[in-house]
Amino acid sequence: MKYLHTMIRVSDPDATIAFFELLGLKKVRQMDSEKGRFSLIFMAAPGDEDAQVELTHNWDEKGYDGGRNFGHLAYRVDNIYETCQRLMDAGVTINRPPRDGHMAFIRTPDNISIELLQDGHLEPAEPWASMPNVGSW
Repeated sequence: MKYLHTMIRVSDPDATIAFFELLGLKKVRQMDSEKGRFSLIFMAAPGDEDAQVELTHNWDEKGYDGGRNFGHLAYRVDNIYETCQRLMDAGVTINRPPRDGHMAFIRTPDNISIELLQDGHLEPAEPWASMPNVGSW
């Protein structure tokens, strides 16, 4: 398993980027989705680019309240199907199953989202391919 990033939602990406740059982080990449109406901006400390902060800007949001600006922690796993099966066997609910062979979401006992990412994509496999989402992530 490899730590990838922590995601936070931001209302003003320019101000947030400037804040993290003051801390010494640099923008390592950005993805803008016209269709999804969001931007993902990844920041990291120079020399530690593997540990990133993902700034998610939803273009149409009207402000976050109640802690909705914290998103999730993300980890890359060796085999997403085996990892999810091991977690499910231990009683963990898979909120967003890895139907695509690439991504799943689970929650900690304190309800914090954890994103699990396969490096690349595995072929869709049962029971995951037909498993419905259990909750929000």
